[in-house]
Amino acid sequence: MRMLIFLPPVDFREESLSTLKLFFDRWGIGYSTTSYTKSECRGKHGASVKPDVHTANVDVHDYDGIVFLDGDGVDTSRLYEFRPLLDLAMVFDNAGKQIWAIGNAVKIVARANIIKGKELSMPKNEETLRLVRLFHGEPSPSSYKISGNLVTISSGPAIESSIDSILSDLNIK
Repeated sequence: MRMLIFLPPVDFREESLSTLKLFFDRWGIGYSTTSYTKSECRGKHGASVKPDVHTANVDVHDYDGIVFLDGDGVDTSRLYEFRPLLDLAMVFDNAGKQIWAIGNAVKIVARANIIKGKELSMPKNEETLRLVRLFHGEPSPSSYKISGNLVTISSGPAIESSIDSILSDLNIK
């Protein structure tokens, strides 16, 4: 299995990225990072990550899924309004690939219009809740929710308590 981790170009949550990498390594899941910047992505606390692949060059067939990472950069960069990113989410969805969204990155999958009738774990953010309802998603109070090919995790801190269950529920060996 190989996952693609999308990083906001600025202010991504470093803790979410490091926790994902830790668990993916533990479960033997390969991963690459991607973003729309050609330079390094900067985390909220100053960490920098050079994306492995520019998002414009992503081939959906090279991955089993995509993870949209959370952080203030989702909002400051208004990633949920960036059409090429929304189109990428739709391509992954149309190919039946896994799509994961953490915290406020749920806005990206909502605006990509791929949540209709699906249950989503909700971050504590009114704007995200509004978008989920607007695009006919079904909010759930769970810390994580798997609905078809969509996996939502309520917040970065919820990754650590949820990911073993998520990977087990998805039958990832």
